[in-house]
Amino acid sequence: MDIRDTEILVTDRIDESMSRVIRNGLDAFNDEVAGYADRLPLAVVARDPATGDVLGGALGRSSLGLLFLDLFYLPPPLRSGGLGSRILKRFEEEGQRRGCRSAVLYTISFQAPKFYERHGWRAFGEIPCDPAGTSRIFMTKDLSASMARTDHR
Repeated sequence: MDIRDTEILVTDRIDESMSRVIRNGLDAFNDEVAGYADRLPLAVVARDPATGDVLGGALGRSSLGLLFLDLFYLPPPLRSGGLGSRILKRFEEEGQRRGCRSAVLYTISFQAPKFYERHGWRAFGEIPCDPAGTSRIFMTKDLSASMARTDHR
């Protein structure tokens, strides 16, 4: 096959085979260059004690010394009582346990940047987005300093 004949598809329907080819290809490349594979998914969730149903929480992953916080959601009745702080702390602690030196996330200006700032995260970039007047805020946290404190418990 001539590379110039390769078809390019643009779609909003991503199926498992697309994800698998791209994810596995990139993972294999990264593993070859790094010399190891340490990527792991991570979930820290709040569950209803009576039903076991997941009520909210944080989803992310760790890879090559970085902790990625991809999604964090709690329904309104579970906010402002410290549960979000406890979930974030457990998420960060698990990243430290996995050897992550830093953590990264992005939030939207109308979501929770102040929440993350209160927990030691700092903004390192901001990009305007829609709706007008909002932006995506990229944040990071140095986990290595916390690791040193954690190690001396």
